[in-house]
Amino acid sequence: MKLVLLYTLFAVIATLANLGTQRLVIGEALTGPRFIAGLVLGTGVGLVIKYILDKRWIFDDRETGAKAHTKKFAGYTLMGVATTAIFWGFEAAFWYATESHAMRELGAVIGLGIGYVTKYRLDRAFVFTRTEAAS
Repeated sequence: MKLVLLYTLFAVIATLANLGTQRLVIGEALTGPRFIAGLVLGTGVGLVIKYILDKRWIFDDRETGAKAHTKKFAGYTLMGVATTAIFWGFEAAFWYATESHAMRELGAVIGLGIGYVTKYRLDRAFVFTRTEAAS
């Protein structure tokens, strides 16, 4: 249960960082480069924050050094490609259907929720394979 609560807390933190970054970049833009830039930068900020928290507190991975971090972060990012497509798909669909920032963010939260559940399973199976998840 502790693991579920921590993972949920970290997902909320990363989601808030992601959406906060998006708000800064997108502003009132309805479409175009600012919308795309907001999605990309917000995703990047959320990814880095979530990686740092997950590596240590969810997967209890204490490997250090540039080589270990590069390999793990690359795998972590790769596992996030499909889950990012889910997140972006929901967010974009809600945005284009309503042109409402509130609905765009609701779509983002739904997409991120689905994505994070999927991503945990992928990370456990393919990225943090030498460590046991904290309990």
